[in-house]
Amino acid sequence: MSCAICEIRKEKRFCPAVHGRICPQCCGEQREVTLDCPSDCPYLQQAREHEKPRPADQFDPAALFVHIEISEQFTYEREHLLMGLTYALTKAVQADRSLNDRDLIAALSAMCTSYERRMNSGLHYEQPLASVAHQAVAAQVEEMLKQFREVEQQQLGYSTLRDSDVLKALVFLLRLAHARTSGRPKSRAFIDFLLAQFPEKQSAVLSPQDAGSRIIVP
Repeated sequence: MSCAICEIRKEKRFCPAVHGRICPQCCGEQREVTLDCPSDCPYLQQAREHEKPRPADQFDPAALFVHIEISEQFTYEREHLLMGLTYALTKAVQADRSLNDRDLIAALSAMCTSYERRMNSGLHYEQPLASVAHQAVAAQVEEMLKQFREVEQQQLGYSTLRDSDVLKALVFLLRLAHARTSGRPKSRAFIDFLLAQFPEKQSAVLSPQDAGSRIIVP
C-alpha cells in the first residue's frame, strides 16, 4: 500500500496525526510542519531524542531581548517567581490543548515588550495580542503575578516584586521557549517540557518549602 500523504512511496509506519500509514520520508518532512503530531507518537519522541540544537544564527537577537541581562543570582533569588510563571504557562496550555510553542512565544514576546515599555516610560502599556488564545496566556500570567504579590503582602507585609523583576523573568522564559522548541510551525516541544514539570493540580504560587529545581536554564 502507498503512503497516505504522498501516495507514491510505500507506507511503513502508522501516523496518529492522519490516522493512517505513511512513509518515513513524509513523516520526517511533515512532522510538526503540516502534521499535528501527538506528544506520545513514538516517532516524534525518537526524533526529539536525536534532534540537534538549532544553530545560533537561527535566533533573532531582538527576539531574545539580548540587551536584558539575567544573572545566575537573579534566577536563584527569584526561583519562586520563575516557578510560578512556568506554572501559569502550564495552566494556559492545559486549558487550551490547541496551543503550540509559537503561541506561547508570541504571548511571552508581547508581555516582554509591554513590561519593557512600562519601565522606560513609567506608563502602563499593553502590547496588542494577536489572538484570543494569546490573550488567555497573558491573563494566566497576570493572575499569577497578582497572586504572587498577594502572598508576599500576607507573609512580609509588603511586596518586593518590581516590574524589572517581572521583565527579567518573562525574558528568561522566552529564551527557554526558543531553546526548547524545534522551531517547526506546529512544534509543541516546549509545551511538552512544561507539562512534564507539573502535575495536573498544583498551586500556582509555590512556597519556599515546595519549590524544587524544575527550571532548566536555557
